[in-house]
Amino acid sequence: MFTGEIQLIMKFSPTAFLLVIALLMSTVAAAGVDADDRFLAARDAVKVGDRAKLERIAPELKDHDLEAYVDYWRILLDLSSADPAVIKAFLARYEKSYLAEKLRADWLKLLGMKNQWREFDAEYPALAQPDQELSCYALQSRMARGDASVLDDALPLWLNLIEPPASCYPVLEALILEKRVLADAVWARVRRQFEANKLSAARYSMNYLPPSQTPDARVATAVCDTPLPWLVKLPSASLAGSRINRELAVLAISRIARNDPRMASEQLIKIERQLQGSESAWAWSQIGWQAAQRHMSEALPWYRKGDAAVLSDEVAQWKVRAALRALDWGMVRTAIEKMPPALAEQPAWVYWLGRAYRAGGRIEEANALFSRIAGQPNFYGNLADDELGHPIMTPPKAASLTTEEKARVAANAGVRRALALYRVNLRSEGVKEWNWTLRGMSDRELLAASEIAEHAGIFDRAIAAADRTKTEHDYSLRYLSPYSDQVRTAAIGQSLDDAWVYGLMRQESRFVTNAKSTAGASGLMQLMPATAKWVARKIGLKDFHQGQVNDTATNLLLGTTYMRLVMESLDNHPVLASAAYNAGPGRARKWRSDQPLEGAIYAETIPFNETRDYVKKVMSNSVYYSALFDGKPQSIKGRLGVIGPRSTVDPKAEELP
Repeated sequence: MFTGEIQLIMKFSPTAFLLVIALLMSTVAAAGVDADDRFLAARDAVKVGDRAKLERIAPELKDHDLEAYVDYWRILLDLSSADPAVIKAFLARYEKSYLAEKLRADWLKLLGMKNQWREFDAEYPALAQPDQELSCYALQSRMARGDASVLDDALPLWLNLIEPPASCYPVLEALILEKRVLADAVWARVRRQFEANKLSAARYSMNYLPPSQTPDARVATAVCDTPLPWLVKLPSASLAGSRINRELAVLAISRIARNDPRMASEQLIKIERQLQGSESAWAWSQIGWQAAQRHMSEALPWYRKGDAAVLSDEVAQWKVRAALRALDWGMVRTAIEKMPPALAEQPAWVYWLGRAYRAGGRIEEANALFSRIAGQPNFYGNLADDELGHPIMTPPKAASLTTEEKARVAANAGVRRALALYRVNLRSEGVKEWNWTLRGMSDRELLAASEIAEHAGIFDRAIAAADRTKTEHDYSLRYLSPYSDQVRTAAIGQSLDDAWVYGLMRQESRFVTNAKSTAGASGLMQLMPATAKWVARKIGLKDFHQGQVNDTATNLLLGTTYMRLVMESLDNHPVLASAAYNAGPGRARKWRSDQPLEGAIYAETIPFNETRDYVKKVMSNSVYYSALFDGKPQSIKGRLGVIGPRSTVDPKAEELP
């Protein structure tokens, strides 16, 4: 409709004019939907490599919020033959955007594969976040230029890069050729790869050994796949004078320990006299590590037999955890003090070293360590606050954002692209675009982005933005509580602490109602199909089907009911129940000790990395939700409490899925 016609209608009928405006707005919205459909059609064309279809659609998406993606796809389809000028034009047009970074990385990998180092070197400095593949191409480029220092920079990769991309092998092999890495370092690398269960990579690394120490391929496979039969058949007399046999023997011990630490111990005792000290020490550390993850009482004695071993970060951390389980504060202290500095500086080990110092009467040193991490909004910062007697509260809320501040962020092209990607249900791409766009934002901009995402109902990105602020905060955004009426009603109905329910939901789904995990868990409370079906049957929910799991009310009913049932089966303890919600009630019970155990130690010694991190975050989340809901100081140690011994377990808990 033309402007003159609108003015004419307005002259005679203001009401009619308003109707016309509403009609125009709906038309624009419909056009937006049509454009989004065309965008998805373009994406489908790219998936099947249909350039002709993509080129037909591309002009229709000019000035669309996601036009940059169409431009990116047009280049990407034929990147290997693309005109560098076209690539550079795209990079200039979308400089500092997520897609510019992505295209630049794609192009650099192509240049690296072709050994086009001059072009590579010209573009590489503009890359903000090179991955390992590109970092190794950059090292290759320096090697090609004859840079004498490149091998010094590459040397740390030898032990740390357990499963390298193809671009790293020329660099690693240069270390061998230049004799910067000798047999001892090769065996050390193989051991690290065995620890990481990267057996194919370990067998490949064996090829770097001197011919006299290179195992036969069949022998190497037997050590990996059938270590106990291989070791039993190996004559002990063949060990003393053969490094290759000794190294393979301790590798076999490490493999046996993965399934049966006691059997590994028995086998090691039989051959220990034939081994050198460093070899047996490493083998004992491997047995101690595997035993520690099983909470075996022998873990610390076995670790002590390997005191001389140089431990990887993972093995060193489990030595501390074994000492915590045994309440051996002296071992906690010495194990942390022996850690590499970068590892010991992590908040977990700063906190536990402080606890060890306090147990030994070194109060001032303990408090100094607690002060280093106190106030951090995480599990260990919360624990340190408690140790220092600092009540945990949310920080003062930042001043309200102005309309101009929000408008500037709303106009940000990256923000617009992220929201558009969510609009067309490309959540994975939207997350990447959003997170990239947040880089370098000020606290005020982050809070504006958070508010924009919240108003759009994209709660996970609202939290992601608010989580990044450093000095100006809004914890009502950082710890969002959407669906409040429904969540609180469900929590009250199950006699659950709403702060804990929200803390768990924040960790489970970030309040994405249609979230689905790789394991198949669905909805706000991430219910597995079998669990949802079991709970529905338990409460007599008629005509239940799996499609209802993403319905907010149904998901909350089933999820909070399951939380209550788990709580009741596990001493009504939220730490145990949180572990059970993630890993299953059977495991949560199994991880208890034969004696009462501090809740923080229980959480620290959970064997599954995912569950250990999950429980810590749920419990820390619940502290902040409680502070927001109640407006009162909180204590995380009060929530963590003490975990009762295994003898108190209710046999009925076996019924829970």
